[in-house]
Amino acid sequence: MWSVARPRWIGYALVTEVAAAVATGTAMVTDFGGAVQFGWFAALVILGVGQAEMSRRSERLRRWMSGQTHINVTSVWYLAGAFLLPPAWVAVLALVLYLHLWTRVWRNVRTRPAHRFAASTAWAMLSCFAASAILTVDHLNDATLDTGHGVLALGIAAAVFEAVNMALVAAGIYLYTGSRQSADLIGTWEDNAFELATLCLGGLAALALVAQPVLVVFVVAPLLLLHRYLLLKQQLQVAAVTDEKTGLLNTAGWHVLASREFTRARRGGEFAVLMIDLDHFKRINDTYGHLTGDEVLAAVAVAIEDAVRQTDTVGRFGGEEFVVLLPDTAGPHVLAIAERVRVAVGELRLVVGGTSEIAGLSVSVGVAGYPDSGDTLEKVLRSADAALYRAKDAGRNRVAV
Repeated sequence: MWSVARPRWIGYALVTEVAAAVATGTAMVTDFGGAVQFGWFAALVILGVGQAEMSRRSERLRRWMSGQTHINVTSVWYLAGAFLLPPAWVAVLALVLYLHLWTRVWRNVRTRPAHRFAASTAWAMLSCFAASAILTVDHLNDATLDTGHGVLALGIAAAVFEAVNMALVAAGIYLYTGSRQSADLIGTWEDNAFELATLCLGGLAALALVAQPVLVVFVVAPLLLLHRYLLLKQQLQVAAVTDEKTGLLNTAGWHVLASREFTRARRGGEFAVLMIDLDHFKRINDTYGHLTGDEVLAAVAVAIEDAVRQTDTVGRFGGEEFVVLLPDTAGPHVLAIAERVRVAVGELRLVVGGTSEIAGLSVSVGVAGYPDSGDTLEKVLRSADAALYRAKDAGRNRVAV
């Protein structure tokens, strides 16, 4: 956390984490909201864990493909808990379900580091606490769910949960990334429609648990189907911006992310671009065939990704040309990364056809940065491309600025 997160985000995360712990502990000590019915708590934990286990693979893929905002379906059980449990115990329910997701799903996902998980858990706990607390203060949780008053209570709990969670998450994303894009801060319209659908299912789950607990199984099935639909949609979106030969972003996908970074950098930041061209690639195709050429491109793509940082974005611009976006980077650091890429490709050894070995690969790298090399993304790319051709004219297998 200390090496990748901004100090202002770290402060915000620590404050919200302490607030979640203090609110939960104080409510338990003071018995705020009344005594817990452990049967309801156990039922919601079992349902939440069971549903997460059944959709574990889908959730891992969704988390890997998601952007800054990620909607998970555990809010179904939070809304039911807001009506059935005291505020502190709804917060504990969120803690238990998030810990299970971390252990079983998110722990090995690169885009879900531990410090972000801890902050997200605190935000979920505070949102659950607020939804249950508003019902407790206004005595709305005394209403029965088969009346208009009870339906109103569920609606209020859902609205409070969504408003508090959206505010906490949006602030956290802004402080972490500096992005002002609404899709990054609060998600797309589809993301929020999905969240609304899960909250509606949460209301049905609460109604089923109170009226006839066995009916709650009819909530799980559409929940799993909704989860699968979201995964399929994300897979189609990823396929549209992914190069099929290397698994990297294609030109369109890389430009989308680069444009976002340029928008952020215009407010006082900086970034750099590496244009990378595989030297003498035509010889490989002519000697070994195009299928082997594709294997070489895939291996070079892996070498480039391993040589850059997790925060850098690698794409394929077609043919044997690659491009890397380096956010918040300038000067000697850019040259050091470019040199690492050149060395990594030079060290590749590929066995093809079971007997032949391809070695001695090299790349030429052109480097340009914003704002020194241009005041638009297009100008920076043109500068990097011009530097690349200088590297090739100077004998290849080198870095040029």
